[in-house]
This record gives sequence, C-alpha cells and structure tokens, in this order.
Amino acid sequence: MGLALEEARKALDRGEVPVGAVFLWGGRVLSRAHNLRETLRDPLAHAECLALREASRKLGRWRLERGAMVVTLEPCPMCMGALIQARVPLLVYGASDPKAGAAGTLLDLSDDPRMNHAVEVVRGVREEEAARLLRTFFSRRRGSRAG
Repeated sequence: MGLALEEARKALDRGEVPVGAVFLWGGRVLSRAHNLRETLRDPLAHAECLALREASRKLGRWRLERGAMVVTLEPCPMCMGALIQARVPLLVYGASDPKAGAAGTLLDLSDDPRMNHAVEVVRGVREEEAARLLRTFFSRRRGSRAG
C-alpha cells in the first residue's frame, strides 16, 4: 500500500484525483499507476485500469489470475469490472468510496454470483492516509473555486 500511496501523491501533484494502484504478480511489483484522466483527457485512465493494462502488456496476457491489485481508493464499477474481467483474485484497498465504491460500499461486484469471477477483498488498509490525500485534493479544489 505504501507504493500505491506514493502513486496517489504523484496524482495529487499533477492536479489529478489522488488514487494510486500497484499490481503484484508472484509477490513482486509488476506495474504501478496513478489517475491520469485529466492529463490524458481519457475517462478510462483510472489508476487501476492503467496498472492492469501495463501488467497485461508486460505478461503478454489478459488473464491475471495470479495477481493482486492494491489501490488507495475502493474501485468504481468500471475498475471493479476490469478486475473481474482480468480474473484478478485479490483486491486490497485503502479508503472506501460511498459515492462510487463497487467492492462493498455502494454496491458489491466482487462477490456477485451473477458474475463469472469473484474477487477476494481486503478493505481499509492504511485507510486514513488514503482518505487524507483525497480530502486534501477536494479541499484545494474548493479553495480554488472560492476566489
């Protein structure tokens, strides 16, 4: 989670929503990313999707059934869907997302029997640090609109 928090700080420094993700394969870091939606002008450039794409590229495969995703914020439905489609068995996340969390907070795609794959979820790892980065971002954003 420490590396994911580093990635989230990079996003914050770029003016992006501070979410960082690290994809592990066989216990080692295979890819890491942070949100780049604003930078790339791409609605799909969430940290998790970027980390999955890079991991798949490095492995030369789309099935990531021996990997684990570590992310600072609970994935949205798009990212949770990507984890399911990639057959990722484990998700570890920091802060819950009451507005878009799809791993148990707003909805739970991780263990929906209608899906073709289930993802084990570990919640709340270094939650306060991840939440603090998000509060900092949104506080700055509100402050820049007040003037």
